[in-house]
Amino acid sequence: MSSTASFFFTGWEHIVDINAYDHLLFVMTLCAAYTLLQWRQILIIITAFTVGHSATLILSSLDFIPTNPKVIEILIPLTIMATAIVNVSKYGEGAGQADTRLSYSIALLFGLIHGLAFASNFKVMMFGESILLPLFLFNVGIEVGQIFVVILFMAALWLYSKFLNGEHYKWNLFVSGAGFGIATTLVLNTING
Repeated sequence: MSSTASFFFTGWEHIVDINAYDHLLFVMTLCAAYTLLQWRQILIIITAFTVGHSATLILSSLDFIPTNPKVIEILIPLTIMATAIVNVSKYGEGAGQADTRLSYSIALLFGLIHGLAFASNFKVMMFGESILLPLFLFNVGIEVGQIFVVILFMAALWLYSKFLNGEHYKWNLFVSGAGFGIATTLVLNTING
């Protein structure tokens, strides 16, 4: 495997690695408010997250934005907490066009923040290579990894709905609440650590 091709696998591992649970938690919390029938919206939102992530990697690789690991460690859980709050607060409003646009905007904005978490590592991985192909492959790996996680997440939602006759409202509350709680713990650990 060439060093350039390894960027795809690095992107994949960046998302599916259990040690990157903050990204997994964000993706699951982001998808919690959507039903199985809204798979297109989920795909677009996940792609918006990747676009934001990519933009940050480009800007950071070109030294346009600095990265501060301590600030990033607090910002990422805050994005999860904010997403959980939006999920629960907008649930009763229905799936109107404004809500969908808001979700896309949130995913894009928060993708920018999540990209900071990997930006410094990505710069080291470049080894003087051209940025375009490695960045493209890395982001394809991230997108494929996110889609894989979303498929597993939606399969769990299907099992919950089909065999436990679970209501989507309760699913959203549980996943969003869990995301908020875990993210709060991450923020507190970062502040106290």
